[in-house]
Amino acid sequence: MSIHPRIPKIKMPLNVLIIGAGCAGPAFAHALLKTSPKSTITVIERSASLRTGGQQLDLKAKGIPVARALGIIDELKAACVHETGMQMVDRDGKSLIGFGVNSSSKSSQGLTLTNEYEIMRGDMVKVFYDASVAERRKIERNGDRQGSLTYKFDTTVTRIEQSDKGATVTFSDGQKACYDLVVAADGQNSRTRRMVFGDEVNKQSFKKMGIQAAYFDIPRLGTDDNDARMYFAPGSRMVMTRTGDRPFKQIYLFLMKNDERHERMRLVHHQPLDKQKEAWAEIFQDAGWECKRFSDALKTTDDFYAHEVAQIRMPKLYSGRIVLLGDAGYCPSPFTGMGTTLSLVGSYILAGELAKHGYNVDAALQAYHDLMQEPLKKYQTLPTGGDTSFYPASELGIKITNSALWILSSLKIDKLIMWAAGLLPESKDKYELPIYPRLDSTAGEKS
Repeated sequence: MSIHPRIPKIKMPLNVLIIGAGCAGPAFAHALLKTSPKSTITVIERSASLRTGGQQLDLKAKGIPVARALGIIDELKAACVHETGMQMVDRDGKSLIGFGVNSSSKSSQGLTLTNEYEIMRGDMVKVFYDASVAERRKIERNGDRQGSLTYKFDTTVTRIEQSDKGATVTFSDGQKACYDLVVAADGQNSRTRRMVFGDEVNKQSFKKMGIQAAYFDIPRLGTDDNDARMYFAPGSRMVMTRTGDRPFKQIYLFLMKNDERHERMRLVHHQPLDKQKEAWAEIFQDAGWECKRFSDALKTTDDFYAHEVAQIRMPKLYSGRIVLLGDAGYCPSPFTGMGTTLSLVGSYILAGELAKHGYNVDAALQAYHDLMQEPLKKYQTLPTGGDTSFYPASELGIKITNSALWILSSLKIDKLIMWAAGLLPESKDKYELPIYPRLDSTAGEKS
């Protein structure tokens, strides 16, 4: 039997507003309900309902023990996409090099490895949402009627005013409310971050990578197998597909460093969706492999999203009683594959520190900021050191590199090139989570 440190006495239940019902918001709501069942928690979301679309997400490294601590590991496992591996292909679809499934215990980073826990974004959001609602119902079944959990959709924040006692928030419907803590979990392009920290800090925290990305789904063909595929095309274009055991194929289009095209696409992102689709289709129509099929399908796809790829690196994760969580505070970019893991680790630490400090919010926020520095340094590290020009852009250069990859694979030394590019997982994730008595102690186990 394990012996835990004395649990601090709860001085007062918290009144908390969470902005954003993606992955981080509901995950934190669930963790906070475990550590503070009497708290009043409101989660707002700008969409009219839970956003069930989106592409495949990875959960790995310390995200696994945190999910286990929250009691949702079985639900996440049941929602997994069964992907059999990853192949790099040439313009004719010929496999150049292949990789199997990476163990969830490894801290692999990047898009080139299939992981044990691969979950569609919409499925993951629903698991987190359902778990938070179930946790609140369990609290009420146990006879505790103090506190609540409320999800409000089609709602945004228009103004935040702070004092030494908390924050007064004005909502899009004109209503006002006061909170002990406001948690901004509204994504990479967080409006809350800009509103609270100011335009200059917001601009400096947005670390551009010179990459544009688009994501959408198309119908699966009978010839599609369960492997993911990656293809590099001339002109600094990259394509990835993921199908797994689903009836649709996920398409990822990336425009790597190209200053002229980069500026054009930044403007395109502000245009209507049909214009955005036309621009992406035009650029990839002649890229080779199956890109014409993918480009033609853009006309009819309903699940389309495009953005500028970046990392968020904030000098401080909170200001007064406003704290940043997940991508809003430390988006690592899709090229690390660690966004969901960081969101879960952040939710776990923030909820744990609030409990540990007896709900001294100011002390808890400082501890959260300090404790997040180690996982941020580790999980925001980019493969190849952030150099996105590691693959040649010219047709001749790609042909030569593809031939080299095929030879390496034939000689069974394909892992050598992945090691050199920094794309293989570490043998073990050495980062250790703090242990909080009010959360399941298994989260501190080594994974």
